Amino acid sequence: MTVRATAAIKYIDEKRPLIVRVSDEIWEYAEVGLHEDRSAKCLEDALEAEGFTVDRGVAGMPTAFVATWGSGSPLVGYLGEYDALPGVSQAAVATRRELKSGAAGHGCGHNLLGAGAFAGGIGLKRELEARHLPGTVRYFGCPAEENFSGKAFMARDGLFSACDACLTWHAGSLNRIRSGSTLANNAMNVTFHGRTAHAAGDPYNGRSALDALQLMNLGVEFLREHMSSKARVHYVITNGGGQPNVVPAKASAWYLIRAPRREEVDDLYKRVLNCAHGASQMTDTRAEVELIKAIWNLLPNGVLEDVLEESAKRVGPPKFTEKDLEFAREIAKSFAPGQKEAQLRKERVPEEVFGQVLNTTWIPRPDVPQDGEGSTDVSDVSWCCPTAEFRVACQALGTPGHSWQYAAQSGMSIGHEGMITAGKILAEAGFMLMTNPDILKKANEEFRKSTGGKPYVSAIPKDLKPKFDQFDRKDD
Repeated sequence: MTVRATAAIKYIDEKRPLIVRVSDEIWEYAEVGLHEDRSAKCLEDALEAEGFTVDRGVAGMPTAFVATWGSGSPLVGYLGEYDALPGVSQAAVATRRELKSGAAGHGCGHNLLGAGAFAGGIGLKRELEARHLPGTVRYFGCPAEENFSGKAFMARDGLFSACDACLTWHAGSLNRIRSGSTLANNAMNVTFHGRTAHAAGDPYNGRSALDALQLMNLGVEFLREHMSSKARVHYVITNGGGQPNVVPAKASAWYLIRAPRREEVDDLYKRVLNCAHGASQMTDTRAEVELIKAIWNLLPNGVLEDVLEESAKRVGPPKFTEKDLEFAREIAKSFAPGQKEAQLRKERVPEEVFGQVLNTTWIPRPDVPQDGEGSTDVSDVSWCCPTAEFRVACQALGTPGHSWQYAAQSGMSIGHEGMITAGKILAEAGFMLMTNPDILKKANEEFRKSTGGKPYVSAIPKDLKPKFDQFDRKDD
């Protein structure tokens, strides 16, 4: 019979005002990746106040930290995030209203993620204290998940290697364990250097960097027919020149290249680079490539997924109020027609969920794991130690990711309720792992089988530093 983490659940309920305050402060700060100074400090201070020892500025990132309580084995880690997305500033209301024009916002709910993991960590600590049990609880403050994959730099520095297991969660519109893998990826800046000239008077003396960039992008478009159907290549032009009557001497793009497996990304990356080098030869310009980051695909762990699912069933789904439901119904009016139904069909959820506005049931994992179409730097952690993730409803069904609607719900009671539920599930699951050595043994056996016993090797070169100035590139 499984013993409930009753002290943890009670403590999380007692600390709800603190947990919500931490989440709301981070939501208000809305700091982009690698610049989450106030957000990281908010969590660091809260963890120190709860008795954790905090090591700040790890892995070459001022906003990365590791907070530890306890000693000895087992060592269970929780992953926290707190970076926001550029351009989705939004008030906690059901219609579009920026808090600050053009500013960042929590369009992926990482304020909830960081605070929910904090809840799980302090809950598990309280449970171990109440029962006088040994073990180590570790909270990893992980910056820049969205664009710069802070966990991959932390993994490269070996910060997760001592963990017996790592657990995390993410806000979403469904209550469900994440099963299946994700896409590995590389991100890079490509800059072409040409020669300026008067665009009308003597264009023949110029060498257009913009021509080169456009030819590279065109080459990538033709490449799409000849890559894996699950591969993805995205880009934005960060510098297209200054004015039309001057041949641009410099032009740049930010590229993201994804594929289901790490080796597939490596191959596709070389082919995209060929497009860049071919374009530079065609235009007599010079191509400069700067790798930003590289991450692995996620390595699932079925044993830990079972632990999370059992814990989630004991805790139960979020309990939303009528006020929450009314807010969700109102914000759903802003969704495109058929958006909700398309999302649910894609997720292969039971028919009874289609009639809900907020998911109030726990949805079992699919019989066949579903690989995700996105990427996450949790993947690199999963190659360092057994790792698993789940989602809890913090958004109305049909809410698009990375949107103002997502940001709005992340700053009000719908998000708060899902976050508190997630914290309880994390504490329950952590307690199961702390008190059931056989489960940890099986999780690690599955991990060793999945990795073939090979140690984790970072896809990021040893000398590559996080790209702190990426969001300044448009001012080049």
